Amino acid sequence: TGVDRGVPPFVIQRFRDVDPLSVYVPEAYGGRGGTIGHSMTMLEETSYHSLPLSLVLGINGGLFLQPVAKYGSEEAKARVLSSVIADKKLGGLMITEPDFGSDAFAMQTGWEATDRGTVKIEGTKHWAGLTGWADYWLLTARPRTSDGNLRRDVDFFIADSNMPGQNVEVEELYPNIGLKMIPYGRNRVDVEVPMSSRLEPHSTGVKMMLDLLYRSRLQMPGMGMGYLRRIFDEALEHARERFVGGKSLLDYDQVRARLARLQSFVTGTAAMCMETSGTAGVDRDLFGEGLKANAFKTVVTDWMQEAAQSFVQLSGGNGYREDHRAGRALVDSRPYQIFEGSNDILYQQVT
Repeated sequence: TGVDRGVPPFVIQRFRDVDPLSVYVPEAYGGRGGTIGHSMTMLEETSYHSLPLSLVLGINGGLFLQPVAKYGSEEAKARVLSSVIADKKLGGLMITEPDFGSDAFAMQTGWEATDRGTVKIEGTKHWAGLTGWADYWLLTARPRTSDGNLRRDVDFFIADSNMPGQNVEVEELYPNIGLKMIPYGRNRVDVEVPMSSRLEPHSTGVKMMLDLLYRSRLQMPGMGMGYLRRIFDEALEHARERFVGGKSLLDYDQVRARLARLQSFVTGTAAMCMETSGTAGVDRDLFGEGLKANAFKTVVTDWMQEAAQSFVQLSGGNGYREDHRAGRALVDSRPYQIFEGSNDILYQQVT
């Protein structure tokens, strides 16, 4: 039902047996090739059944595996990607800080090289999906100068929680309203990682971060697609079978208008999925695609929330129960309008 926190162990085991994350990993490292169309199809199929589970896969894929496959050193790719496949490891991304959410480029987590050939990273991160759960973390930090100040650029490092000195300490777990399957919280970063764990930007770290974030935003319609299809299917079935005043809900004009709008969301999202599948592969640099990425992310996530609101309305009193799919959809889709770029700010950027 999604009411309880976390995931039952047997669910994780079955999910790992199928190994959906392999669609993000190149064949050279034991995966299914990393084709973006395949990952979009997987996100759609998963979100039809569970939006939180689809987000677990999206975090692993779009915010960890794709960046590592594109920018990781050969040593890091061989070690990390192979382990994700062979040992069923999970990975996540830490960007957001308590004092710097949307203002990511002002982050205060800093890194500096040691005389041991390693990198020391210190700071505080929060709202990282899979807090305390992931085996690998992609940590973002700014280079620290000799006088202690932080440079403008951003770097990414892979931390392996199972290695000495690389574990990120969880200071607090948050009681998030929705997405209860996924742990979020505040993390104290005080780690030392090998220099080979640093991602290698093609030009600047800022462009690498934008490439990563835009690709992730362009894949959000994949999660929206299955979710919106499921809401439309269930809303339509309910409207056919529920009788009020001697006729089915489907005979009421207002209900028909809601269902027509839900159907239009499915159609529009399908078009976005087609566009992403054809243009947003890991082989392309997307740092110049902000307009499209921000438009896709804002529109599809607003549709997801509006669809949930309609589904609750059509479901009547039952829809307001925490264990009903409509009620869960309402709270599970809401943070999509906030994370990975607050929609209010992204609409301003689009404008």
